[in-house]
Amino acid sequence: MRTGLVFGGVILVTIGIIAAVWRLYFSASEADPNNPEQVELGRSVYAANCASCHGARLEGQPDWRRRKPDGRLPAPPHDESGHTWHHADDPLFSMTKNGMKPPLAPEGYESDMPAFDDILSDKEIWAVLAFIKSTWPKKARKTQNRINLQSKQ
Repeated sequence: MRTGLVFGGVILVTIGIIAAVWRLYFSASEADPNNPEQVELGRSVYAANCASCHGARLEGQPDWRRRKPDGRLPAPPHDESGHTWHHADDPLFSMTKNGMKPPLAPEGYESDMPAFDDILSDKEIWAVLAFIKSTWPKKARKTQNRINLQSKQ
């Protein structure tokens, strides 16, 4: 009987450790693409605040890598064809909240990306990131999650 209790305890502890590691590996940020409520909130916030520049299908503006006549870059895509998934969530959150300011961009850098700090709550910004991440293929999500983990070290 005692052996069974010890074995059961070991199993429970092992499951807890596995669950904690799993959670850390697959969700290294506050933007959880596996959270349906957060993703749905992000979808609606994105449609209302981001789609006009970044596209309804996250496709970005045409020729997004080529500077416009005013020297600014067009809005990049947030789908897998863009570079959003090459960045950790914290700088993406900061760009959205504060705009393109140092240390994310050089002093004097001009961008059409507005700061949303007076428009969106932190919860809404994280939800938009969760929505964007939910559209990426599994390989891009895994790569971006590794980038998140490395950025926290």
